[in-house]
Amino acid sequence: MDSLPLDVSHPAVRDYLSLVRLQVLTPLSLLINIATLLVCSVIVKPSAGSIIKSHPTSISPSPSLIAAYIVAIFLGQIGYCILLVVARKPETKTTLVKGVGLSLVFANWLMALWAVSWVLEFFLLSTILLGLLVLCLLYSNIALLTYHPPTSSRPLDMALIHAPLRFFLVLPLSLLFSYSLFITLGLYYSPRHPEHYGRFAWPGFGVTFGANLIGLVVVLMRCDIVWAVAATWICASTWSASPKPAPVYVTVILFTVLHPLALFGTLLYRRLTKREGRIALPPDEEHDVTGPRGPREVDAEALWGPA
Repeated sequence: MDSLPLDVSHPAVRDYLSLVRLQVLTPLSLLINIATLLVCSVIVKPSAGSIIKSHPTSISPSPSLIAAYIVAIFLGQIGYCILLVVARKPETKTTLVKGVGLSLVFANWLMALWAVSWVLEFFLLSTILLGLLVLCLLYSNIALLTYHPPTSSRPLDMALIHAPLRFFLVLPLSLLFSYSLFITLGLYYSPRHPEHYGRFAWPGFGVTFGANLIGLVVVLMRCDIVWAVAATWICASTWSASPKPAPVYVTVILFTVLHPLALFGTLLYRRLTKREGRIALPPDEEHDVTGPRGPREVDAEALWGPA
């Protein structure tokens, strides 16, 4: 055959081919990411978790809680891959192709490369890869919120597209990039001298406070359940890895409480304002819309009786 029986320049055909490409490349990149992290966490010595223990900083997280967080990311992406195959609504397909596209594929590859550089202790390369990962996920999340915002009419899109992408973004943005940068800059202490845990407390405070403040603003402005859960999870992973200098410890404890409170407060405020908007006030008798009332004729005989 000299040519395809399809006009590949047609927009609908291009979108269909893009969807097919995503149905192949996204699960493949996810499998590579999962396999790489499993090898780097279980088989390779030193493992990814032991690197965290051998390079403690003022913002070091708990390896077990971060591992559980990454498992949650993978579960969300599995749901995303299923939606890639079973999606039938044109709006959902458009969101998958034009809202996310290949950015999630690149993000999985970047995370797999980061895991390799992490266990090899190439911390400068690790920081660069995490920076690229943040930019990639930030781009896809902004594109989704700008051009394909979540809507209650498509709950699967919210649960399997928006939620996994946002949950994925919070981890490198709030923790991993800063932690890798600290190690690259030498802002860590020897695990043989745990009494030095107070070193570099104020840089840790600045990074932790700034990242959580951004998350708190997002939760308040968008009533973002996913961001609130993710930020609270990361705060818990930080204060659970002791010891921590007081400025960092107090900050993460404070935001562990503030993120859920901000979420519940925003939800309550929106519910109350919506309920007030639905209350219909009774019509004012002085401004009755049935029309003006003129003078009525009075039956004098009925009023006073016969003369």
